[in-house]
Amino acid sequence: MSCILHIETSTEVCSVAVSDNGRNIWHEEDFSGPNHNTQLGIYVDEALSFVESHAIPLDAVAVSCGPGSYTGLRIGVSMAKGVCYGRNVKLIGIPTLKVLCVPVLLRQELPEDALLCPMIDARRMEVYAAVYDRALREVRQTQADIVNADTYKTYLDEGPVYFFGNGSSKCKEVLSLHPNAHFIDNIHPVAKWMFPLAEKAIALQDYKDVAYFEPYYLKEFVATVAKNPLKIDN
Repeated sequence: MSCILHIETSTEVCSVAVSDNGRNIWHEEDFSGPNHNTQLGIYVDEALSFVESHAIPLDAVAVSCGPGSYTGLRIGVSMAKGVCYGRNVKLIGIPTLKVLCVPVLLRQELPEDALLCPMIDARRMEVYAAVYDRALREVRQTQADIVNADTYKTYLDEGPVYFFGNGSSKCKEVLSLHPNAHFIDNIHPVAKWMFPLAEKAIALQDYKDVAYFEPYYLKEFVATVAKNPLKIDN
């Protein structure tokens, strides 16, 4: 187990948390944004002061790395890199869509065959989404979707699919026509839900190169966005 600083800035929510030995010991969240440029530094300073005041050595920084707001991700990743350089600790990158799944898995009673479809809003009827099973195994990789009644039909025909995240509400009218479509409201990617994923990354020694790491928004999805421009920005 390790002490980890968690940073989440992929949507309008700005949040920071600290976990130690597999449990959250400190967190702050601001849902009034987007105001990452003013709040994030304050929260990180408070988190580091908390760690120091309790004489807990910091082992790693975990940052939510997209997809999401271009501006938010840049601010969050830059802050995470700065702390890693300054404290000489490891960097962990956590996919935003997996962060969204954590509170659903911990708080909801789901059938064994349930699939999870977290969604990040991309304006209009467009979202960034992935499909996972209950073990967070990737059933379908993250991609940009223009949502219509057939977008997730393959998965809906097989069993229950749970949609959530800030892109899901606008899809309800279209997707809820299928009896296997279920929606969970008020699910946000926040830092306090990152610790199980960060602990797993440490166990697997899955660290990022601090010098070259970039958010997913800038790398994996650039080709998709070039072919089918979707705007996710503050």
